[in-house]
Amino acid sequence: MEPIFAALLGFALGSIPFGLILTRAAGLGDVRQIGSGSIGATNVLRTGNKGLAAATVLLDALKAVVPVLVAGAVWPHANGLTGGIAGVAAVAGHCFTPWLAFKGGKGFASAAGALAALAWPVMLACAAIWAAALFLSRISSVSSMVTVVASPLVAWGLGYPQVITPLIAIAAIVLVQHRANIGRLMRGEEPKIGSSKT
Repeated sequence: MEPIFAALLGFALGSIPFGLILTRAAGLGDVRQIGSGSIGATNVLRTGNKGLAAATVLLDALKAVVPVLVAGAVWPHANGLTGGIAGVAAVAGHCFTPWLAFKGGKGFASAAGALAALAWPVMLACAAIWAAALFLSRISSVSSMVTVVASPLVAWGLGYPQVITPLIAIAAIVLVQHRANIGRLMRGEEPKIGSSKT
């Protein structure tokens, strides 16, 4: 039953659509009606409000950090199993929130939060990979996808085998959510940082 409770906890917290809540509270309307239609920080940034985008990143990460830490504290004898399940469920909740007809964000900020709570040294190494990929490509989706794909390898290299399976599951969710971006990349239509997107 413990894995089920951990999954329910992660999914419930992950499903809170902070990007939509913040933009509506700020009087900026429905963030799903602009850009990619996502509720994540990258799309919130397209409203022109950098503060709201930063707050969205933080909250989307925290809603994955909290269930991972709570699951680890409540069920410490599970050898990290419940924490990993809670992290995967939190990312899934963000991407497929029942409050928005099972649509949501791309999952990267929540994935980063889950990784930070599961294995922070791995998260720091992945942050460097993200920064390098963003610098080289100037494309947000590319840096996100490169980072989640690399994360299980980084975990293995740094000696955190217990988080490899959750990271593979998280990477699969994030890649599925980036399928439209992948299509645009293949057509050469994916916008770079600083370019406009209608």
